[in-house]
Amino acid sequence: MVQNPNMTYLGLSDLVVLPPLWVRCDGSDPGHTCWIGAEPLKAGNKVTGVNIYIISCDADKTCFANLEELKMEHKIRHHSSVVTTKGFAQYELIAAAAMEDTIAESESSIYVDITWNGVDKILETPPLISAATLNIALESGDPRSPVFQLYRELQFLLTLAESLKTGVTEWPEPSESESALKLVQEFLTGNWFFNLRHHFSLKTNKFFQKIKCDTAAVDSCIKSIFGERGDLDFTEQLWCKMKSKCITFHFQIHQGSSSFLSQLIQQSYHGKMKDISLSDISPIQMLLEIGLEKMKKDYVSFFIGDSLLFQDYFISTSVALQEQVHRVQKLHHMLEIMVSCTGLLQFRHENLFPLTQICMKYYKENPLNENHVFQLPIRPALVKKFYQDDNPEIWKVEISSGHGQKEVKTTWQVSTNPPVEHRAENNSGGELNGSTEERLYYITMTQCSQVQFT
Repeated sequence: MVQNPNMTYLGLSDLVVLPPLWVRCDGSDPGHTCWIGAEPLKAGNKVTGVNIYIISCDADKTCFANLEELKMEHKIRHHSSVVTTKGFAQYELIAAAAMEDTIAESESSIYVDITWNGVDKILETPPLISAATLNIALESGDPRSPVFQLYRELQFLLTLAESLKTGVTEWPEPSESESALKLVQEFLTGNWFFNLRHHFSLKTNKFFQKIKCDTAAVDSCIKSIFGERGDLDFTEQLWCKMKSKCITFHFQIHQGSSSFLSQLIQQSYHGKMKDISLSDISPIQMLLEIGLEKMKKDYVSFFIGDSLLFQDYFISTSVALQEQVHRVQKLHHMLEIMVSCTGLLQFRHENLFPLTQICMKYYKENPLNENHVFQLPIRPALVKKFYQDDNPEIWKVEISSGHGQKEVKTTWQVSTNPPVEHRAENNSGGELNGSTEERLYYITMTQCSQVQFT
């Protein structure tokens, strides 16, 4: 009332425009109302009217609305002769893709939102001329992922990075101090693992056993996903041996390799190798550096090999070691997304390329966030085969009339999950048109009434 300029008897002047007001309801009334809202209509600083909304939500088993009846109710309520309709549907893609390709269903969230104009009937399948957006929220580390072994290799790297940051390791200091040169000589003559146990005790060996990954599985993964790299230099082979036990060494160092161990080896070419102590956390730093270089090359091999534009930001050595590790984590998350879209959705280069750019742009400006939803505009035809015989998670029709501030809308929505928390029933919902009698779906109705002050 205080917003209505015609209520002069209230004696109010210089009215302040109030923010929208929403009241949460318990749904116990016959209409199952869950929200009531009021939002002022403004022209500059002047309030010209108010929109009043009533949102109801009911769990049901059998009752779907009739679109023509919804349109007629809207016309009568708002005294309009012409209405327009707009549809929205959301489909979960992973389950459908997994079923078709006989791949175990992933827990990652990949779904598509589709909107279109001109709805003909309730629950109609979106036409191919619709606008669609692919939404991807993916967490790394799913054991069913084709790059899970590479993920475990990354965990080894992260463990080393954490040890370097905190200065805390799981192995004791060696009882006798020996130079790095002598230990490398023992390593090359085949006595390295025996001496490793001698110097660092069996506890060290258990530490590596706990976090190392299966090299054969990693090689197979890299061969199928990346294309196998055949140019591992000495330090990269050393990294592989530290997490496994089998490799044949080729004593060359890649040009541009900047790890401390690479520098020592390059010095040895000229007979000037320094005698370095392996006390404290020096071995961890050297191992972390060679692991970083090796994994960076693995990721670059994938992105460049698939002709996906790559940015030097992710492999820069001009930042601190911990920041380099953080950027490698970002690379792995992007790789998981590309692999999922390639394996589950059968994306080709023309689809992967823009998705890669979206991911890289985000991660160049933001920290690692595996809960972030990456969005890619697509054509519905690209994923139609994954949802055309499936039911949507959400289906909605919006009926509207009027223009500008006088536009009013009525929305009818059906979903497999409750759209509001406080209307959740003691069940998990179910499939639309599901045959199981106990399963419910949720129908949400939003109605608008408009009051004009002028």
